Amino acid sequence: MPIFLAVALAASPTIAQMKWERRVLIVSASTAGDPALAEQRRILVGWKIHAAARDLTVVEIVGDTVRGASDPASALRRKYHLPASFTAILIGKDGGEKLRSAKPFPAATLEATIDAMPMRQAGHR
Repeated sequence: MPIFLAVALAASPTIAQMKWERRVLIVSASTAGDPALAEQRRILVGWKIHAAARDLTVVEIVGDTVRGASDPASALRRKYHLPASFTAILIGKDGGEKLRSAKPFPAATLEATIDAMPMRQAGHR
């Protein structure tokens, strides 16, 4: 296998490429030291198995760095109208915004919202 192909296969998809396959939790903060970012990470670590069972991918945008997707930070900030302050957005498999908050999402809120989604209820995880 050519090396460039191996690198391409290892790269994260864009959020648009995840449509119909994954739910996406966008977590945005201006700096890595943001206390709300630290709290959201702590919540997600404890909820990792549940997130995986719900086809949830976490995409972090911290400053100009994106983890979990290959989109540029500036494009995501524009597309999702992200302010400089902490913001969390839950995107459904249909690509639509389901929840938005200026505070970290509790695991129970994510679970209840995802479990109420039509694709989840139809057995598509």
